[in-house]
Amino acid sequence: MNFARLMEGVGIALESIRSAKGRAALTIMGVAIGVAVVVGMAAAIQGVNQSVVEQLESGGPKTFYVFRYWQGGIQISDGSDELSPWRRNPWLTVEEADLIRQQSLIRDVTVTESTGGAVSSEHANLPSVSIAGFSPSWVLVTGGEITAGRNFTQLEYAANHRVAIINDKLAESLFPGVDPIGKRIKVFGQPFQVIGLHVAASSLFGGGSNPRMAIPHSTFQKVANYRKGWMQFSVMPVERATVAEAQDQVIATLRANRALGPSKENNFSIVTSDKFLEAFDSVTGAFFMVMLVLSAVALMVGGVGVVAVMMISVTERTREIGVRKALGATRKEILFQFLVEASTLTAMGGLVGMALGALVAFGVRSATPIPATIPLWSIAAALIASVVTGVFFGIYPALKASRLDPVEALRWE
Repeated sequence: MNFARLMEGVGIALESIRSAKGRAALTIMGVAIGVAVVVGMAAAIQGVNQSVVEQLESGGPKTFYVFRYWQGGIQISDGSDELSPWRRNPWLTVEEADLIRQQSLIRDVTVTESTGGAVSSEHANLPSVSIAGFSPSWVLVTGGEITAGRNFTQLEYAANHRVAIINDKLAESLFPGVDPIGKRIKVFGQPFQVIGLHVAASSLFGGGSNPRMAIPHSTFQKVANYRKGWMQFSVMPVERATVAEAQDQVIATLRANRALGPSKENNFSIVTSDKFLEAFDSVTGAFFMVMLVLSAVALMVGGVGVVAVMMISVTERTREIGVRKALGATRKEILFQFLVEASTLTAMGGLVGMALGALVAFGVRSATPIPATIPLWSIAAALIASVVTGVFFGIYPALKASRLDPVEALRWE
């Protein structure tokens, strides 16, 4: 019986929508926009999180990082000592990286510094390319694959040779339709030779969406125009060591080298992949909360539309309500019918919103490296939110309909 009444209410709601397409469309679009924002943003954030996890795992699940200073989440700094605690920490050095590399629980350490600069060839001149200086083990520690040519050697690194490994995007820009291996380019106005082509899903090349290149860190320090003091280490432990054991050894090595007493805090930061993900989740979580607020506003607009549409429906069907009450319909049945109608209206908005959100996710996935994927919880949340909106904003019109006096309603013209 309840199911039959439910389907009857849905049928009446659909008929009401057909008879008042303009009013219903405004309500549906208000709800649809709110739902589309939630679904689209959830898909984008899910894709970004997945991409970040894959990038961190590409360097190995045990790889961790050493920074001069690191603090997860959103940070605000005006450059003062009070809001810039990193000023108190000394710079990391290549010598410290060498000390860490010598430890028994460490397999290798990659030194990294980066900047942007002009890169040119005979065919093109690119004003801004991401350029990173690495130690020779960078492919091992950061992940990725050199698909053509080779990596620079330890001898080339020690001799400050001007050699470069470029990604496929940069190769297409500098040498369209030509094999880039062995070609000459200019980096920071200095001649370099391309010795390798790197295609990676790693944090260095970000899926190859932008032109990027890697050069020996020793050469980078001599020719690059960059902000000094922000060197970082990527540390890969040996197989037999846990991440915690390797971290303890790195901390002990740096503290001893910096002559830090037992009572002094570390003046460097050790960061694991888990900490990166926690910090990233806090940022995306804050952004998602803003989107939820905007979605709530859109749902409220749709809810106001529900009140308007349902009040008009009650007025237009006053005589029908009187007839139903005269034939024995109870207040509860009338209330139930109008709440079903309101919920059907907003549920249709939810379905339209999910379709729009899916289009947004498809667009993000197609136009960017982000593998946007709609999580199941966002679909459930969207449907529940749209139905609840209909019930909440449909209560007043439904109560008004259920409280109509049957005699007065029958006299309504």
